[in-house]
Amino acid sequence: MSDRQLALVRRPGPLLADGLVTHLERHPIDLDLALRQWEGYVDALARAGWQTIEVEPAPDCPDAVFVEDAVVVYGDLAVLTRPGAPSRRPEIPGVENAVRAAGYRIAHIEEPGTLDGGDVLKWGGSVWVGQGGRTNAAGLRQLAEHLEPLGARVIGVPVAQVLHLKSAVTALPDGTVVGYPPLVDDTRVWQDFLPVPEESGAHVVLLGGNRLLMAADAPASAEIFRERGYEVTEADISEFIKLEGCVTCLSVRLRGAPVE
Repeated sequence: MSDRQLALVRRPGPLLADGLVTHLERHPIDLDLALRQWEGYVDALARAGWQTIEVEPAPDCPDAVFVEDAVVVYGDLAVLTRPGAPSRRPEIPGVENAVRAAGYRIAHIEEPGTLDGGDVLKWGGSVWVGQGGRTNAAGLRQLAEHLEPLGARVIGVPVAQVLHLKSAVTALPDGTVVGYPPLVDDTRVWQDFLPVPEESGAHVVLLGGNRLLMAADAPASAEIFRERGYEVTEADISEFIKLEGCVTCLSVRLRGAPVE
């Protein structure tokens, strides 16, 4: 493994406004604004020292910008998913090309398994996998078969009120899981759980060290994190939030990517 910090991103396509919505009402999407916001998000990663790799475009796939759903990376292994929404499965080949080029070993979730990367929360050797939405029991079982030989402990977690597990919770660098309680099915899953007062406050991207990236519409949560000693960067991603997106699903962070 190297000390490279790479992040996969995928430019929003012309059909973004047709993206899937499950738990929200559909609202109009300003494609030009979405592109500017995506560029701002990519710039925030670059300013934090991440080299961004743009996955090949998928103009016929409205949701392809949410690149996290296509792959789960653990150690030197990249597990290509089989999304729960059939319309998203054509997104996978381009992401596979990108992680192969970055030097990862490759595995796949196969039928009848379904798995969305947004359902997978990793921290400290534990891998929590949302169950009840886009990811099924067969997908969970296959992911465990791929990751447990690498030392991971894979745990199923109920998800009923949001699209993905990471729509409800993410983890801080010290392992504290943060979430917006009305959308978390069972906070007792995690020994260290920190409630936050805003839905977007539950979504943090770890940039390394004490640095976090989060959406700009959760100022009270951002202040909580700053009081805990974190350096917070806020990005406006309002157009993606309309499509049940969040800061985590717009990139795949490849910490210590394998040497090519």
